[in-house]
Amino acid sequence: MTRIQSIRALMVAFVLVLGAGCATVGKDFATHKVDEITIGETTRTEIQAMFGDPWRTGIEDGKRTWTYGKYRWSAFGDAETTDLVVRFNEDGTVSSYVYNTTE
Repeated sequence: MTRIQSIRALMVAFVLVLGAGCATVGKDFATHKVDEITIGETTRTEIQAMFGDPWRTGIEDGKRTWTYGKYRWSAFGDAETTDLVVRFNEDGTVSSYVYNTTE
């Protein structure tokens, strides 16, 4: 292996190590609109208009839940996480929500 090939191989290895040290899951959402949610009044349709399609959906204690979130981890720094979990009543209005962020 020539010196140039060795340097290229070392550079590729360095880039791979840096890339492996970070991971991002989820997608951005309009965090500034969280304050517009009103329990018992805001509907699923309005939540979707404010934040888009949820990143995850599920059921908690029999209630439909939508999760919006972006989670970024790095081996070289602090994690950056933001999530919003919205629970809906049977009539489609917000039952409760939780918003958390490391920002």
